Amino acid sequence: MLLLRDVAKSDLPGLQRLAAVLNTVNLPNDEKALESIIDTSVRSFAGRIRDPAEREYLFVLEDLRTGTLVGTSMIIAQHGTREAPHVFLEVSKRQTYSATVDKHFEHTVLSIAYNYDGPTEIGGLVVDPELRGQGKPGKQLSFVRFLFIGLHRNWFRDTVLAELLPPLLPNGKSLLWEALGKKFTGMTYLEADRLSRQNKEFIKELFPASDIYATLFPDRTQKVIGRVGPETEGVKKMLERIGFRYVERIDPFDGGPHFEAKTEDVSLIRALRKCKVLEKDLEHDMEISLVAVERKDPDNRFRCVKTPTRIDGGTICLPGWAREMLGVQPGDRVAVIPFE
Repeated sequence: MLLLRDVAKSDLPGLQRLAAVLNTVNLPNDEKALESIIDTSVRSFAGRIRDPAEREYLFVLEDLRTGTLVGTSMIIAQHGTREAPHVFLEVSKRQTYSATVDKHFEHTVLSIAYNYDGPTEIGGLVVDPELRGQGKPGKQLSFVRFLFIGLHRNWFRDTVLAELLPPLLPNGKSLLWEALGKKFTGMTYLEADRLSRQNKEFIKELFPASDIYATLFPDRTQKVIGRVGPETEGVKKMLERIGFRYVERIDPFDGGPHFEAKTEDVSLIRALRKCKVLEKDLEHDMEISLVAVERKDPDNRFRCVKTPTRIDGGTICLPGWAREMLGVQPGDRVAVIPFE
């Protein structure tokens, strides 16, 4: 039985367990960093961060049978401000030709750019390796972010960004960073990416301001520009199905491609419905949906489950177990998006 909910301060040990297994940039194996991520999320869900653009929301997936956290996902309300710009590399093509030697070339060119009025970003998707493939936990963690954005549309930007992971080396290193960033900063990829979360000044000062010809990189580095890694291919296809497209931009650290969509055009957000819960139990499985409810409980303001549903007009029929997990009674209102 898997429950999606907002992170709580008491979840620190569970996040540390996940981080110890995975130790990703999104979920660093660092107690202080995790405490900061949790604190920002708790204050965001509670509305204690006054400006909605400064909020960051962390969702966790809990296995209620064991009480363990098995995954996370995140929404950054605005990625890119005057104080902390969104940094990326624009990818373009440039052609050259010499009539004298009758030679024609097409070069991939990278140009560093900054966005000071950035989009909403979805990220932080982490799933316990032992649970992958069981109940589609990654899909639940991904979809819940769109449900929440649709529920509070005016808190978020008109564009949604997803930065996907590129193919990485077996040791976790980035081919692009080894060929570019490391040579200009003297840092490892993880060191640079973590520092950029607090201060991006070093990027502007150390990265080359001029265009960079990827032709100068090793062949295998050139081949991964704009590509996703094999484990991210499923996420890419899912995003494309709901309205995202590659926008010819990549992350300056790992080279991962940027996919974007207009918020109003994301099919899941457009499909969101608000329904009143009926008293009778669902007897026959119908459509599979994500169903969420918001609560006034300061320790758990948001709950969401994947469940069979039957929707009729503005009402919804749920199994008894789903009503119990959500903590809803007949007559309560819930938010719903399709899952399958």
